[in-house]
Amino acid sequence: MIITHPAIPLKIYRFFFTTTEQPRLPAYPGSAWRGAFGHALKKTVCVVRDTPCNECLLKNACAYSYIFETPMPANTEKMRKYTAAPHPFVLRFHQSNAQADLLYSLDVILFGHGQRYFPYIVHALQTAGNEGIGSQRQPFSLQKIDAIDDQNNSQTIYQQGELFPQQAAEIASLPGMPKQIEITFHTPLRIKQDNKNMTARNFNFGALFCTLLRRISMISYFHTDTPLETDFAALTAKAKTVQLVSQQLLWYDWTRYSSRQQTEMNMGGLIGTVQLDMEGLEAFWPYLWLGQYTHIGKGTSMGLGAYSIKSTSLPIQ
Repeated sequence: MIITHPAIPLKIYRFFFTTTEQPRLPAYPGSAWRGAFGHALKKTVCVVRDTPCNECLLKNACAYSYIFETPMPANTEKMRKYTAAPHPFVLRFHQSNAQADLLYSLDVILFGHGQRYFPYIVHALQTAGNEGIGSQRQPFSLQKIDAIDDQNNSQTIYQQGELFPQQAAEIASLPGMPKQIEITFHTPLRIKQDNKNMTARNFNFGALFCTLLRRISMISYFHTDTPLETDFAALTAKAKTVQLVSQQLLWYDWTRYSSRQQTEMNMGGLIGTVQLDMEGLEAFWPYLWLGQYTHIGKGTSMGLGAYSIKSTSLPIQ
């Protein structure tokens, strides 16, 4: 099996907001933030009003179109049956944002060429916060932004209205592979298998990894200069043979209101942990590690499919 490790340059930005009272947002606030963010970004950059993005002559040069609509390039060799590519960002939320000083934080992870539009993203999130988030339009005031590296070191790159120069996006470093890992899904994981949502009863590593592999491949193809080249068939076949050590998963029901479709949408998914023996699974390790930044499944741009990996053993020598 010939494997080329996935290489997606990315940047993690932590936005710090203050609010005048404890946040009154849903348990998974990604939908509220993403909606306000997209509305503010479109209002900021759109110069052709009342024209659908897919009909706009500027769609291939527009920050909003690239970030939120992400149209397929005319010469694409992948996903030709789809109308949009994966978005170049995800939102990530921290489990406890309510603090005594009313400080609220969220992360924006940008992939590849998405970094070009970072100033627009800052302005849009600042505007979104000022105009209010959620059904009650609670205001959030942007105070500062830190760039976070993969070792969790931080550097302030925005404060008091000034945006400082940033370093280019980098490929996250890959640590040594442990003998056994625990994967914790923090936000609902939504994966389709045989046109049905995968549940705890039929959860399997093959479906999980194939979904992750496809996502990483698409992000690298549409948002970087180095598309992933690997033996997809061999990886997929081997993934279907991998057995979990154990799992503690449950289905979490969650609905959100879609202003675009004017209806409630069921966005439930799996949360919990699975344990995996990594002996002989070296080929999967780079993808599993990178997936902590890309998320996996449906609704990734609003923070769904977020997971973390914890070693339950020493690295394999």
